[in-house]
Amino acid sequence: MKMNFLKSSVILLTATMCYSVALCQNLPAKVVAGIPVNYDEGLVGTYTLPDPLVLLNGKTVKNANTWYKKRRPEIVRLIEENEYGRTPGAPKDMTFNVFDKGTPVFEGRAVRKQVTVYFTKDTSNYRMDILIYLPANSGKPVPLFLNVSFSPNSSVTADPGVKKGFVWGRDGKKVPAPKGGQFGRLNVDQFISQGIGVATIYYGDIEPDFASGIKYGIRGYYLKPGVSSPAPDEWGAISAWAWGLSRAMDYLETDNQIDSKRVALFGVSRLGKTVLWTGAHDTRFGMVIASCSGEGGAAIARRNYGETIKHMSDSTRYFYQFCGNYGKYGDNPNDFPVDANLLVSLMAPRPLLLQTGDTDYWSDPKGEFLAAVAAEPVYRLLGKEGLGTDVMPPAGQPILNTLGYYMHSGGHGALPADYEIFLKFMKMHF
Repeated sequence: MKMNFLKSSVILLTATMCYSVALCQNLPAKVVAGIPVNYDEGLVGTYTLPDPLVLLNGKTVKNANTWYKKRRPEIVRLIEENEYGRTPGAPKDMTFNVFDKGTPVFEGRAVRKQVTVYFTKDTSNYRMDILIYLPANSGKPVPLFLNVSFSPNSSVTADPGVKKGFVWGRDGKKVPAPKGGQFGRLNVDQFISQGIGVATIYYGDIEPDFASGIKYGIRGYYLKPGVSSPAPDEWGAISAWAWGLSRAMDYLETDNQIDSKRVALFGVSRLGKTVLWTGAHDTRFGMVIASCSGEGGAAIARRNYGETIKHMSDSTRYFYQFCGNYGKYGDNPNDFPVDANLLVSLMAPRPLLLQTGDTDYWSDPKGEFLAAVAAEPVYRLLGKEGLGTDVMPPAGQPILNTLGYYMHSGGHGALPADYEIFLKFMKMHF
């Protein structure tokens, strides 16, 4: 299912994944892209996960120094080469334009900032806008909840002072952001009242979310003349979005009203995958809250349950979000050199909360829990608390240790009540 915001039937890409699964939770599809889907735990199959504390040479990681100097870089490289793809560094010509320096809003409870990040010297293209709300009169740098969104900034709040945004159509054209609607809305007061700032970025500013989006996004800028696609180990769209979030952190480090060491990065579905990879790759982010990241995110790929690598990498679906090498493992996920437990382990010792839904079968909530269990030894090695159990909790019972897990009663995405859990997690660990 695709979501239409405009009567002209321009297909907007902001909601494709979130709604395509969520609307059919009670009757999950048994075949997707011509590929069977399993929802029977008895048919999951057997597998052995790669050990996060065993080096490629077979030696065991016994201390933090070996983890940071040897094993962690190994895992990052393996995930780059086989799943998300390698990315360039920060662009030398990047600039920031703070065009809204602090406007009082919401009856004086908050101040609004708006920033354009120009990725290149040519400011006509390759840029993203950051919308920021900070508690008024905080007197000191505040922690920040940074949301990467399917919706343009002007659609995320009812604030009329927000710069009007746009959305992408599959034809490669930008159309004005829709007015009204509730999809992707943020309750700014919920954060401000707790002394926490909130910011949002539209992922389409960085890279459009469709197969030919590379022609219009930041990946296209980096292609060499005469080359139409990245190398098999170079970035897909998820790595492009993650790259853009790192550029947002480049700005946040310059803003003395924000505590850049206490930034919690949040995303849902494919953007849940994005924030996991961003936090794993860029250790400047102090926390990640990943909602329903599923296959290609926190769910174990070796489990034959719900969506699989083969579904993700099919040419009719989301192959473009990953590097070219990822599809090689569709038929044999046990040959995949990495798995979700290694991705989760890269967040250690920083706080990570995996949020799922008990009827989101497609995204495999149990697979996310098992990945966290298998990543716990790294958290313990670094002196932090993992889940502390291998028994999956029921819906509504959060585990909020440094490595956390929370499953709501319901389907794909984050429910309004989940944000209270997110705030509690932030206040516990920040």
